[in-house]
This record gives sequence, structure tokens and C-alpha cells, in this order.
Amino acid sequence: VKGIISQPYSEINHRAIDVVTSKNEVIKSCLSGTVIYSGYTNKDGYIIIIEHKDGIISIYKHCERVLKKSGDQVKINDPIAIVGNTGENSDGPHLHFELWQNKKAVDPSKYIQFTQ
Repeated sequence: VKGIISQPYSEINHRAIDVVTSKNEVIKSCLSGTVIYSGYTNKDGYIIIIEHKDGIISIYKHCERVLKKSGDQVKINDPIAIVGNTGENSDGPHLHFELWQNKKAVDPSKYIQFTQ
């Protein structure tokens, strides 16, 4: 998604970025891979997690709904979810996006441009 980064990545207390955008914007996969989780938690709302090559995992939280299920194969830029405001940790429509490589969180903004 494109939008405004409302909370940047912090190694200490926010190992993700929050991107504020319009509700109902389409979230697209950052890379090709396999959906390893697609579901709902009270804390983070609708979540989709994708496993990519080279030990990379992408996590998308607070979605209005997810468009893929566990086991689905996705390609880069495939629609996977819709931006929402779900879960106790959400305070408005946005994408909470995490990027992990080899089980270590990395700053997504070093790899992907989110601003318009």
C-alpha cells in the first residue's frame, strides 16, 4: 500500500512500520511466496503471514479481511488483504507491516517505498 508512515520501525519497541491509508485499500504481497497463516486474533485483528525465499517472512496486521488462506501460493503484487481497523491494538485504518529475515526483524522501509 501507499500512504503515510505513522509509526516507523524501532528495534527496541516497534519492529514494524504502520502505514496510514484509506480503509478498503488493497494490500499486495511484497514478494512471491506461500501463505503460512491467515486468520484473526483479538489483539491484531485479521492477519496474513507469507513465507518467501531466503528466510524472509512478511506479516500484515489489522486487515479488514484477508483474501488468501493458509497454503495459497502468491506472486509479488498479488492482492492478499484489505486495509482495516481490526483488533484491540488498532486505532484507525492502517497496515501494520513486519518484515523478518532469518528470524530477525528488519526495517521494511529500507526495502520498500510506502509513501505516495
